[in-house]
Formats: sequence, C-alpha cells, structure tokens
Amino acid sequence: MLDILTAVAHVATGFGVCVAAWQLWEAHKQSVTTFEDSLVKEYREIVSTLPTKALLGDALTDQEHAEYFDEFYRYVDLCNEQTFLYQHGRISDVTWRYWSDGITSNLRRPAFRRAWAEIAARANDDFAELRVLFPPLIDADQHDAGAANSGAKT
Repeated sequence: MLDILTAVAHVATGFGVCVAAWQLWEAHKQSVTTFEDSLVKEYREIVSTLPTKALLGDALTDQEHAEYFDEFYRYVDLCNEQTFLYQHGRISDVTWRYWSDGITSNLRRPAFRRAWAEIAARANDDFAELRVLFPPLIDADQHDAGAANSGAKT
C-alpha cells in the first residue's frame, strides 16, 4: 500500500511540476505580449503626430519636412529600438514579421525615406541596428537625376 501511495505522490508531483512550468510559460508569453503592446501604443502615438500625406506616400515640402523632422526622428528611434529588442530576443518572431514589414513599407515612402536618409547622415554611429536591417535608401528622384546627368556625360 505504501508503494502505491509513493507512486501516486510521484505522479502528482510530476504533474504539479508540469502545471507550474506551463503556468510560467504562459506568464512569459503574456509579459512579452504586454511589452509588445506597449511599443505598439508608442508607435501609434508617434505616427499620430506625422502628417497624413506622408503616411499615404506623398512627399513633403521642404517646410513640412523641417516642421515634422522631430517626429520622424522619434519614429526612426522607435524603429531602431524595436530592431534592437528583436535582435536580443525580446520581441516574438511573429510580431517582428509584422513590424519589419511596416518599417520597410514606411521607409519606402518618400517623406520617411528622406527623413531616414538625413537622420542616418547626421547621426554618426547611432541607429546601428536599423542601418543593418534597413539601410538608408537613395531618394528615387535623386537617383533618377543622377542617372540622367551621368547619361548626359557619356
């Protein structure tokens, strides 16, 4: 009888350890989700300060670019932080796929591309994580103008 009680106690202990491990895993997943949600909230706050036309893919005037440059800087800084956090395992792979697609999409828009190129040029070695994954893109208009000028010289 004692052997049966001992066996039952071992099974119950093993089951309890499994349940505790599962609870820890679930708590970890929830904390990651909560952390990611806080970054999404920060993203929404920053994006809400940017001009809608920039989000829709329209170029900004020089005056608008200067007026909103600080907000673009905050956006780039957040993107760099997100990249850093992903590289250090603080962001889930699923979330990172969505975020990296969004960063890529935004940095292809003329206003974002212009701001990122200026920030990258002026920020010395800052934004190293973002530079690796999302190198500053050459402005398509500048690239086309350069190609036209080089074609005229040949």
